[in-house]
Amino acid sequence: MCGVFGIIGGQCEASKLAYFGLYSLQHRGQESAGIATLDDRGAVHYHKGMGLVPQVFTENIIQSLPGRQAIGHVRYSTTGASQIKNAQPIVVPLPGGETALLAHNGNLVNTAELRAELEAGGVELQMSSDSEIIGRLLAKNYQGDAAAALTAIAPKLKGAFALVVLTRGQIIGMRDPYGIRPLCLGALANDGGYVLASESCALDITGAALVREVRKGEIITLTADAVTSIIYDDTKPSALCVFEYIYFARPDSYIEGRNVYKAREKFGELLYREHPVDADVVIPVPDSGIPAAVGFAKASGIPYEAGLIKNRYVGRTFINPSQSMRELGVRLKLNPLPEVLDGRRVVLLDDSIVRGTTSAKLVRLLRDHGAREVHFRVSAPPSVSPCYYGIDTPLKSELIAANYSVPEICQKLGADTLGYLSIASMREAIGLQDFGFCQGCFDRVYKAGVPQGEELGLIYKDC
Repeated sequence: MCGVFGIIGGQCEASKLAYFGLYSLQHRGQESAGIATLDDRGAVHYHKGMGLVPQVFTENIIQSLPGRQAIGHVRYSTTGASQIKNAQPIVVPLPGGETALLAHNGNLVNTAELRAELEAGGVELQMSSDSEIIGRLLAKNYQGDAAAALTAIAPKLKGAFALVVLTRGQIIGMRDPYGIRPLCLGALANDGGYVLASESCALDITGAALVREVRKGEIITLTADAVTSIIYDDTKPSALCVFEYIYFARPDSYIEGRNVYKAREKFGELLYREHPVDADVVIPVPDSGIPAAVGFAKASGIPYEAGLIKNRYVGRTFINPSQSMRELGVRLKLNPLPEVLDGRRVVLLDDSIVRGTTSAKLVRLLRDHGAREVHFRVSAPPSVSPCYYGIDTPLKSELIAANYSVPEICQKLGADTLGYLSIASMREAIGLQDFGFCQGCFDRVYKAGVPQGEELGLIYKDC
């Protein structure tokens, strides 16, 4: 998770466009937000805080961030605690009095090794996140060219990373050699200049047109009027995180040319093909279950209705950092409609089941409000293994599908039937037949490696 954004050029103050870009990426991180700018003199202007984008920034704060270059970040913590010291962007002092600003989405799997190397060299680290380690390595290898320094440190960085780095007069984007985390390039059509963002939905609100994805293993350098690129590693297979299509990305985003909403709708169509059911109504778990429920209803001919009403002022329960907060979020977030449920056979459709606690509560909620039958359908394969690249599912013991069979899960949820989408149908629905994905959470294959020992709280033997 996490959302990164960078902009250079244009006629509008860059901080204003960065604010709107981060607002569009809010779904990628709710714990902290930050924006930093460089003015024409090279001075840094910075503000960050804990909370949502509109809570952290006011009009006065945005006006206090001048300049035509800006970088922004919304954080979802996986490495490092949810604390203000770990909020980004990170200010990186460079040799010669220069400054770089860095925003990072992803997770390194060799953090402990790199931390030990830096500390052995006398570097004092202030944060508990792997993002600071990248910044310190950048500074250590900087000789007047930030892109060259990133190229030099690239072989050391193992795992998932999509970086945006701002230095005076340029913004640099970088993706890991597998392309696990997304990053796209946009052009400001009217004003000139360029934008980098985790998703294309952040380009739309700023008036930028999508140019292309930043390629795996690519370092792309943007000035106000030019784009240059180098491929620093073209030897690795593509491994874009498939969960971007399932849950993370906003439905109106395009990733590798595929609209996320249409992919999710196709998930639902193929889910009915694999797990048909005789029922009276299809109900999504809003919002992420809606597109697949639409597809399931279309394929089955079963009417689609909104049987669960979402409180729009409650965020994504999955990405709250504690289980107690997740459970409270479920009770606050969704309210059933008895008029839709009473006496009916319900297909409840969600995008995934991770821990299973939320799903069991939803089944009980529907039954308590009149549902005669509850048939649970999941528009993703079973999550059987932890993610090591930036999703907060750290232990195998927390993943219900890693420990129980589908019939056992069905019983634990209290559902009448349960059906998951297969890996093959998931790939068919996305439609990028010759494109490689990371689906380690479904098949236990980790192309970019895994942490060793107890690093990040992840136990290697549990995968």
